[in-house]
Parts: sequence; structure tokens; C-alpha cells
Amino acid sequence: MTEHTIAVVTTTVATPADARQLATQAVQARLAACAQVEAITAHYRWQGALHEDAEWRVAFKTTQAAAPALLDWLQARHPYDLPQLLAQPAQASAAYAAWVRGEVALS
Repeated sequence: MTEHTIAVVTTTVATPADARQLATQAVQARLAACAQVEAITAHYRWQGALHEDAEWRVAFKTTQAAAPALLDWLQARHPYDLPQLLAQPAQASAAYAAWVRGEVALS
């Protein structure tokens, strides 16, 4: 990974209020530099039945070093029994990566 690598951590929740709460609190806690919220439709099998539900995806931009702490934080606060918690490296511009590092406390 290079100095321009950040982490993108994503999760989904059932309501815009839950998405807004997780996004705001993670940024306030300096575990993420920013969080983007978008409406999606999820298709999945759960407990033997097929489901199609409206959900809200939250994408948190953070550092590679802070990603494990953010994942733990999300796990402890997530409203789902089995939340989707994904972390992926992403190449960013030098300026954006520097901004993310400056905003995240665990850089």
C-alpha cells in the first residue's frame, strides 16, 4: 500500500435515521474523515426466505490504521444482529489521502 491508500468501510442499515446516526458519530469520534449515505435496495436470503428491502448504505472514509477500530466501533453500535461490515483499500489522490489522515485520530 502507498501513502495514498485509504480505507473505505461500508455497512447497511434499515433507516435513514440509523445511517445518519452512525455517520455523524463516527466522524465526531474521528474514526472516519467523512461518511456518505445513499439509499439502496438489498436482495438477500435470510433465515431461509428471500428478501427485498430498502436499506441505507454508509461508506466511511478512514485510514488503514483506523479501519479495525472503526469496524469494532460499528459492530458494537450496529442495529443488525449480523451487520454487513466491509473494509477495502482505496487509492486516493495525495491531497485527499492527506486530508483523511488529518481528520482521523488513529492515523
